[in-house]
Amino acid sequence: MRAGNGTKRGLRGLRGPHHAGHTIALDHLGALSLPVGDDGVVIGDDAEGRPQMVGFHRSTPYDVLLVGGLWTAQVLALRAAGTGARVAVETGRAQAWTLLAQAAGAGLDCITLHEVGRVPPMGASVGSPVVVIRDCGMRPPRGRVVSSPWQSVMTLLPYMSPVAPRLMRGSTLVGVQRVSPQEAEQVGRILGLSSAESDALPTLADGVTLWCAGREHHWVMTSATDAETGLLGVARRMD
Repeated sequence: MRAGNGTKRGLRGLRGPHHAGHTIALDHLGALSLPVGDDGVVIGDDAEGRPQMVGFHRSTPYDVLLVGGLWTAQVLALRAAGTGARVAVETGRAQAWTLLAQAAGAGLDCITLHEVGRVPPMGASVGSPVVVIRDCGMRPPRGRVVSSPWQSVMTLLPYMSPVAPRLMRGSTLVGVQRVSPQEAEQVGRILGLSSAESDALPTLADGVTLWCAGREHHWVMTSATDAETGLLGVARRMD
């Protein structure tokens, strides 16, 4: 899904496997729900090979939920750091993030690791935006550090869990990778997916995510660069 930061709002004109195209007049952009622009983090390509972006750096709180694999979360962390954000990773498996944190920023602390519940105030600002990534297992506790202006929070859930419905309803953007048929039915009900979208979720290839923001649903393939592959390996759903 294509979205940047800035003050304009909206997202139309993209097409996924099950969606027709949409257009909107320029003067109606302010009434829509998502920022739009050419800046942001490249999350992958849509069904027609067009790069899709999400703007994590916003003047309003922004919460993202990814029901998927560690690989995708780490690719997004690297790319967020590449846009100039400070990335704080709250995790109970620091060993899975250590190499990434060391490799990012050529020795600079652009990706820092913190124990669960130990993320300090980050002092986010327009000149120093922050992305907090919460990798806290199936039942992440309520975070001490929450989304705020210029500080986005992305929560990673490996699968649907008892807290997933609450997080889905409270997030502006939700990404779902391959899940079981039973989980797909639950996701479909919560996110208002079509039957075709729900049926497709258990069959998704590694690296494919259905990104949903309100009524906007888009399929995106995340492909690693050579440098990302060298550091993280190939795309995978399971860790």
